[in-house]
Amino acid sequence: MSDETEQVDAAVAAELRLMDPAVRASRERAMDLLDPEFVEVGASGRRWTYDEMLAALPDLAGATGRGPRHEPSHMTGAVLAPGLVHLTYETAPGGRRVRRSSLWRRSGDTGDWRMYYHQATPVPPGRP
Repeated sequence: MSDETEQVDAAVAAELRLMDPAVRASRERAMDLLDPEFVEVGASGRRWTYDEMLAALPDLAGATGRGPRHEPSHMTGAVLAPGLVHLTYETAPGGRRVRRSSLWRRSGDTGDWRMYYHQATPVPPGRP
């Protein structure tokens, strides 16, 4: 397995952990996966900071076994630079399709992968 494949696989595994309701419901576990410089532009257009996301994550969709859960499809990844991976995929929580893009970077201190940036863009109904 190549180093690039290993980096993409590590970022995918981290992304999937972040979708786990047990992780989403736990501030401590989510902190392990979000970079301190994390920023998200959500499907609503809202800009989220690290602290805002950690505070809100337990109340957002997918944080419990009830309600819509983030189930990714068509996930692909590319290494942009050593220790920096770009992932793209789609989710359809509650039947609403959303295209997602995440940047994951490896911590120089620990070697852990943390989400640095996330973008969620709603797909208009009827679009392929």
